[in-house]
Amino acid sequence: MSSAVPDALISAAERLFAERGSDVVSLREINAAAGSTNASAIQYHFGGRRGLLRAVLEKHDVAIEARRHRLLDAYEAETGDDLRELGAALVEPLAAELAVPGGPGYLQLCADLYNRPDPTFDLGALAGSSFGRWRELAEPLLTPEAVRLHRRFDSLRFTVSELARRARTGRQDHRLFTSQLTDLVTALLSAPVSDQTKRLLRR
Repeated sequence: MSSAVPDALISAAERLFAERGSDVVSLREINAAAGSTNASAIQYHFGGRRGLLRAVLEKHDVAIEARRHRLLDAYEAETGDDLRELGAALVEPLAAELAVPGGPGYLQLCADLYNRPDPTFDLGALAGSSFGRWRELAEPLLTPEAVRLHRRFDSLRFTVSELARRARTGRQDHRLFTSQLTDLVTALLSAPVSDQTKRLLRR
């Protein structure tokens, strides 16, 4: 079976998600943007909206996983205690999507899912095995309170939100932005938990 139609549907979804966000784009619009004359094409090829969203994610996740695992391999081969290096391992594989065809749409979809969760998706699974590995490596460098407050997940949500925002600017050189975003993620992970927050955690 030819992949031309499903590929066109995925590409159309990526374009529309990048422009307007995934929440407001209808399947009918995606179908029309893909040039499909079959009104049931998305249902036929993907089983519906959920399947199409997962196909967009899977298209990009393979490369992101490979990039992050390489960075984590390098981290473990060195000192294994540099929080900024871990921050880079979270940010840089996703930031690379800014320059990948369809990447901005992927980043916007991720931002939408992490900020307005869809109960049909397991967000932990969406992040992939490299994120689980990253979480385990980051935990020993955080305070117990920061771990309880889910700072690692907050860092991921912040990262995809900022990258989706960056993608909408249309700028081409993302090196400074990526470095600054890594600084901010590192700061989020290492920020001290206030006494007031600790008291509330104990309640």
